[in-house]
Amino acid sequence: MSVPDLIDCFTDLCAISSPPGQERAVADRVLAYLRDLGLEADEDGAGVMVGSTAGNVYCRLPGNGGGGTPIFLCAHLDTVPPTGPIEPVVEDGVVRNAAGTILGADDKAAVAVMLEAARRIVEEGRPHAGVELLFTPKEEVGLLGAAAFDHTRLAARVGYVYDQASPIGEVILGAPHQRSLYVTFRGRAAHAGMVPEEGRSAIAAAARAIADLRLGRLDEETSANVGLIEGGTARNIVPARCSFEAEARSHDERKLADLVAEMLEAVTFAATLAGCAVETEVRETYRGYRFRPDEPAVRLALEGIRRAGIEPRTGFTGGAADANIFNERGLACVNLSNGMAQIHTPDEHIAVEDLERMVDVTLGLVDAARDGA
Repeated sequence: MSVPDLIDCFTDLCAISSPPGQERAVADRVLAYLRDLGLEADEDGAGVMVGSTAGNVYCRLPGNGGGGTPIFLCAHLDTVPPTGPIEPVVEDGVVRNAAGTILGADDKAAVAVMLEAARRIVEEGRPHAGVELLFTPKEEVGLLGAAAFDHTRLAARVGYVYDQASPIGEVILGAPHQRSLYVTFRGRAAHAGMVPEEGRSAIAAAARAIADLRLGRLDEETSANVGLIEGGTARNIVPARCSFEAEARSHDERKLADLVAEMLEAVTFAATLAGCAVETEVRETYRGYRFRPDEPAVRLALEGIRRAGIEPRTGFTGGAADANIFNERGLACVNLSNGMAQIHTPDEHIAVEDLERMVDVTLGLVDAARDGA
């Protein structure tokens, strides 16, 4: 068999642009790698369902250790859209992009680590209780690939996602619930210089609403943001339409419901003052979850990290990952840090040592699961 080593695999994956919906080339690379190892890997039809060029890639390594706890590992194939070419370079033990946009360590670091761990399991004949690998598309735009995956295919009831941008060794005990708000103001067009008083500015109404919203970090559990706004047709026309997209997140579902109600009230009040109509839609993007430190999936993660020679720690995140989907469906899925830093920015990077240590953590998990730790 001939497959690239960990760093070559990672930089090769990063060099392939794969914004949400355009994961085909990366999926093909992952499928080829797994098949070169002599493993059976397949792709489901989720691509058509979620609007992607690729579906979920799935591979099962049947258990050969005579017992223990089967586990599944998950990473996503897409990245936030790059704004230029991606030219991964290794400088002073750190992988960066020399071309001034994202690197794609989120989440190709996890993809490369999972592939390298699979290679070592196969080549070493390493005993294990069963390991399943899942690679999903369109995670960055709402966890869509994982949501479209038939989770009943998984034999394992315990899984791990490597999608937390923090130093190696952190185990995430909880992630927030999230709601997306889609707001459209409809006013009345008029010539901005000749008869502005006849117009009703939808942009002014949206601006008033946004100014009245509480945004940013509201408390240790809750945040809100307006991320997109669009409206108007020309500089000299009072705009008849303006829309924006917002989100709210909280680890406390009641707080989230109250915050969404407050945001909708601010939107309605702004529309009334401006003499505009307003349309709103609220979508539940994903549900949050919370683990206790003594739950089996967490204990296994802590033991796997210790076996890698790292002292584990626990924490919470304000972000979402495919783990949200699996926990909602009754599978115990824990998010683990993978060492990537400054994700979604031109300064995104990851240390070579951290990539190697995440392979050690993965193999530590495999060993701990085999031993029933």
